[in-house]
Amino acid sequence: MTFMKLPAVRGKYRENYNLAHLTWFKVGGAADVLYKPFDEDDIADFLKQNSGKLPVTIIGAGSNIIIRDRGIEGVVIKLGSGFTEIETLPKGDLLVGSACLNFNLAKFAQANSIKGFEFLVGIPGTVGGGVAMNAGSYGSEFKDLVKSVYALDNLGIKMQIPVEDIGFGYRKNSLPTNLIYTKVVFRGDMGDADKIKLKMQEINKKRSNTQPITEKTGGSTFANPEGKKAWELIDAAGLRGAKIGGALMSTKHCNFIINQDNATADDIEMLGEFVRRKVMEHSGIELKWEIKRIGRNEKI
Repeated sequence: MTFMKLPAVRGKYRENYNLAHLTWFKVGGAADVLYKPFDEDDIADFLKQNSGKLPVTIIGAGSNIIIRDRGIEGVVIKLGSGFTEIETLPKGDLLVGSACLNFNLAKFAQANSIKGFEFLVGIPGTVGGGVAMNAGSYGSEFKDLVKSVYALDNLGIKMQIPVEDIGFGYRKNSLPTNLIYTKVVFRGDMGDADKIKLKMQEINKKRSNTQPITEKTGGSTFANPEGKKAWELIDAAGLRGAKIGGALMSTKHCNFIINQDNATADDIEMLGEFVRRKVMEHSGIELKWEIKRIGRNEKI
């Protein structure tokens, strides 16, 4: 693929760009092309010109993905600083760029005495990723705060989607997977800044005590089956500390895979599939990946 075949944009292209350093696991191959758009109109122009010809993949902070070792075909879009702003709307709601880190949104809300966002300090990644998977922790989820989402379809058509049409479910929404979220409108409710800060501190303490947050990991590997906890099923199957290559099921929280010793993406994915198989054999329950796996060679 060459630049001559790519749509004209105001942002930047990088060909054969290694993506591993953009992920928390620090694994994975290269993108045929990495595209960092200048702004929302720039993405829209790219999508209109591309008109579905080249495959398009969007990545956020890289906190909840495995990029496979053989890389990603087509164009990978990574939203930059132009998509991280937080704006207070007249009625107290917040308009937030989809590349804004969840942690930064939580800190902004606390500084402005806005309650309900405390749980975001415990969720790595970006607002856009949080909408895509209805991220949640400590009893709260994105669906509790989102009022609407601004998005682009694969032809560059802009839309604003109200929450009732998003179809939030457990770790998912019902929108087409080819949408690119650019901004999110959140409900803003006033609270007590000191109480908000205290709750955030409690969440941070609990998270640091129970999760391997200083390791190269991707967050929770598997979604909790209905009425069950994934880590308990993994533990009961004797898989705490299970290892393939350089990938390890954390001994601190066994629903986390760690890149312990120069693991490859294959190591990580094969370990996950091994755990899924053994849990099914032990309990009859199928674990479903919460981490998104993207790139060439879809099956391990």
